Parts: sequence; structure tokens; C-alpha cells
Amino acid sequence: MSWLPQPHEAAGRKVRLGLLTPLAAITGLLGIAAAVALFSLIAFFTNLAYYHRLSLSYAEPHASPWASSPLTVGLVVCGALVSGLAIRYGDRSLRGHGIPEVMEAVLQRRSRIPWRVALLKPLTAALSIGTGSPFGAEGPIIQTAAAVGSLVGQAVPVSDRERKILLGCGAAAGMTAIFATPLAAVLLALELLVFEFSAEAIVPVACAAAVALALRPGLLPRSPLFPSTVAVPPGAAPLLWIAGFGLVAGLEGAALTALLYRVEDGFAHLKRHAEVVRPVLGAAVVGLIALRAPQVLGMGYDLIRSVLAGRMAAGEAGTVLLAKGLGWLVALGSGTVGGVLAPLFLISGCSGALLGGWLQPLTHLPPALVALIFMAAVFAAGSGAVLTAAVFAAEVSGNMGALPALLLASALAMVVAAALSPYNLMSGKLVRRGLRPNFAYFAPPHREPAARAPGA
Repeated sequence: MSWLPQPHEAAGRKVRLGLLTPLAAITGLLGIAAAVALFSLIAFFTNLAYYHRLSLSYAEPHASPWASSPLTVGLVVCGALVSGLAIRYGDRSLRGHGIPEVMEAVLQRRSRIPWRVALLKPLTAALSIGTGSPFGAEGPIIQTAAAVGSLVGQAVPVSDRERKILLGCGAAAGMTAIFATPLAAVLLALELLVFEFSAEAIVPVACAAAVALALRPGLLPRSPLFPSTVAVPPGAAPLLWIAGFGLVAGLEGAALTALLYRVEDGFAHLKRHAEVVRPVLGAAVVGLIALRAPQVLGMGYDLIRSVLAGRMAAGEAGTVLLAKGLGWLVALGSGTVGGVLAPLFLISGCSGALLGGWLQPLTHLPPALVALIFMAAVFAAGSGAVLTAAVFAAEVSGNMGALPALLLASALAMVVAAALSPYNLMSGKLVRRGLRPNFAYFAPPHREPAARAPGA
């Protein structure tokens, strides 16, 4: 490991931490700036479209008095139309939630992301989410901040590996800024983007996440974002039930993956002006769902809080599960710009709360705890990132005491999903195009000994 800049090594495999660490801190600063801009834009468009006011305060479309009006259909379609035009005439990597596109840049384009992605992704995502598309802010900010890290690595003479790490720094800073989950953000960058666990990668990524966390208070929503206070009961019996819930969550994650790519294949038949037509048709479906179930609209952060607090009735949880699930699958499959983590948390949380409530006489586990377990486990099944999923659920809920249970459920869910499908929500686009990411995370366990100096 080299701690001081050594220009003659820039083209090789070594990482110059003396250079990369300050660049990571700069990337962290830029990452939180991008997150604040995205969150503010989402709030601006939401308030303008659904509350008819100029404001940057947090608001949810589904809580608006006009959420179930026919005007909603037009709003969602207009947002998707602009997104489609940006994809058609700006950059095709703007489609969807963005994480597969960042993975592709790492694997095939030497971690180079064009500047227009950093500019257009937050604008299109904010307009799409603000007008009611059923997404969260996390995917867009990860892609936007990763693009910022890539641009830093293109502005400064660095190796491809160093640029890849800077890209991961941006992604970690963006995720930390939105969710205040620095550990999970570092793990996500390493597991899904950098594809290595080494000190040379961990140090800069951790630095970027730390900078974002330090600057976050007062700029973005409170932490924990989705509070949970339910405790995991001691004993073997609860652990067995948690393991069983992990297996069921794996089935749910595999089913969502299969359904998503079925929907995407259906939209793929639309060839002419596909980048514009597909999002518009998907948005029209979301708008029609909102006429009966407005909970499908927007990020749904308040609904996730309600599920984890045990305040959502079974009837509403069922409605949200069906409406959000269908709307999210159709919108994401159509290529509309938006993130996956928040809707995935809401869908899996509702299914966990319903199953937990039904089985509570047998399990004696609070439905809110089962909801949290499903959130982590379905995320693990849908991403293949077990550590990220478990730690993220614990950090974003502030319930670190549930971490062992979340790890167990997440690991078992991934085993089930991997047995049922050769790809997941994150890697499916790449695998189906013949590009299979290497998730071995191999790092050499030792280095070749340095040559001895003469006379030593």
C-alpha cells in the first residue's frame, strides 16, 4: 500500500492513498451537495404539483387532497414524458434506478461516467418522483454522486482502479447523505460497485461517507429516517421463526425480480421511440392506480415509518402492498427514472407486517419486527448484498439490536433467491445482456516480498 502520491504508479494497480484520501473528502462534499440538490428539487416539484405552492419542505404526493383526482394521471404522465425525452436525447443510462448503469460503467467503461448524467439524473428523477412516480431518491442520488466521483477521477490523473474507488466514494457519500447510514453506504459501494474488500478501497470510501455524515445535520431529514424500537426476544424459538421469515422473504425477492423483468420484456416490444413511449405508458398505469389508492404515489417515507411503528392497519397494508407493488413494477419496468430502495422497503415491510400479524399468535413476535426483517431480507434477495441489506435496515431504523436477526434473515433470503434466479434486481440488466459481474470480491491475501537492497 502506498501512502504518498507516486505518479509513475498511476497507470498500474496500486492505489495512492495520499492522493485518493483528500480526493475522497472532496467527493464526499460534492456528494452531499448533490443529495441536498436532489432532495430540494423533489420537494419543490411535489409541493408545486400537488400542493400548489412554492416550497422546499418535505411533502408526499399521496397526502395531498388532490392525489386521487384525474389531474394526477396527467401529472405523473408529464413527469415521465420529460424523463423519457431526457433518456432519448440526453443519455440512455438515465433509465431506471441507475445502480446497474453504474455497475456497467465500472465493468465496461473504466469507471467513466459522462458529465451529462451528473446533471440530468437529479433533474429527471426529481421531476419524476415529484410528479408522483412510485420511487425513492436513493437510486438517483447513488448514480448522480457516483458520476460526480467519476468526474473527479477524470479531472485528476488517476488509474482506472483509483477512478473506480472515487466512483464508489461518490455513491457512499450520496447514500449517507440521504439515509444517514455510513456503514451501509460503505458496504453498498464495496459490494455492488467497487467489487473489492481491501484497505485501499475501504479507506477512501469511508472518508467520503464520514464527510457526508458530518455535513448532513440541518441539511437533510432527521436520523434515523425510519425509526424502529421493537426488540428481538431472546431464545431459540424466535430465532427459528426469524430464519423462516428469511426464507419466505427470499421467495418474495425472487418473485419481484422475475415479475420486474417480465414487465420489462413486455415493454421491450415497443420499438418506435421506446425511450419516450414506455415511461409514459408506465406512468399512465400509476396514475390510474392512484385514483383508487393514492399511496402508490411518491417516495412513501411516511408510510414506511407507519409500518415500522406498527400504526398501519392490516387493510391499509394490503392496499399499499398491492398498489405500490404493481405501480413500482410497471413504472420501473417501463424505464421511468427513480430509485428502488424506498419502494422495496415499503412493499416488503407491508408483506412482513401482514404475515407477522397473521402468525403472531404462534410466533409472539411483533408484526413491526417482522416488517423490519422483511425489509432487510427482501433487499438482500433483490441485491445479493447481504451485509449492505442487514446493516442498512439496522442503521436506517436506529435498531442496531436487531442486527443479528437481520443478518440471519438476509443471508437465508439470498440463499433462496440465488437458488431460484441467476440474477437479481441489481444485476439482472447486465446478466441478461451477457455481462456477469464478479462478486467474488477477491483481494490478494499477501504481497510479493520487496527485492532486497544490495548488501542487506
